[in-house]
Amino acid sequence: MPLHAGSRSHLNLYTWILELQYHAGLASGLLNQQSLKRSANQMGVSAKRRPKAQPTTLVLPPQYVDDVISRIDRMFPEMSIHLSRPNGTSAMLLVTLGKVLKVIVVMRSLFIDRTIVKGYNENVYTEDGKLDIWSKSNYQVFQKVTDHATTALLHYQLPQMPDVVVRSFMTWLRSYIKLFQAPCQRCGKFLQDGLPPTWRDFRTLEAFHDTCRQ
Repeated sequence: MPLHAGSRSHLNLYTWILELQYHAGLASGLLNQQSLKRSANQMGVSAKRRPKAQPTTLVLPPQYVDDVISRIDRMFPEMSIHLSRPNGTSAMLLVTLGKVLKVIVVMRSLFIDRTIVKGYNENVYTEDGKLDIWSKSNYQVFQKVTDHATTALLHYQLPQMPDVVVRSFMTWLRSYIKLFQAPCQRCGKFLQDGLPPTWRDFRTLEAFHDTCRQ
């Protein structure tokens, strides 16, 4: 998403300040956890009884969100990301991955709430021209990928640095560019029960059939 040249330097400075705040907040949280652990050990309190720290919810300005998404869009040539704000505040992304699939991403600030994965040729809009965030894919393969994407959102969690979470999720999503070409890394087959390997390992991004990943 293009930015005016006059505001570029201010936005870069603001971006640097926000990222500095993220790292400072993360460091503070780690120090607090260590302090709580030492205090608990000294007092003989069981770790299970200590209250868990609640994640911090960051409200980020739309221009910062736009800049993060724009940078991620430039990272992956095979992926295009179109950002819109139909309600004026919350961002919605339409991610197109090659000619393989499309993903609707519903965001709250820079936090991903939910995703819907559909085939490249499937309709992703409602009758009034808005992104359809409720209808699931007509194909089982993309329903499976939608389920895995939901699991991925639970895996990639770092409340203090949501930009890192979005970038990690998009990197994982990009691994589906060879959804119909990559064999399963366990059984070596392309199809199992009529489906290609729909699971991608969160760390290695390797392809597995849903049952082979167990």
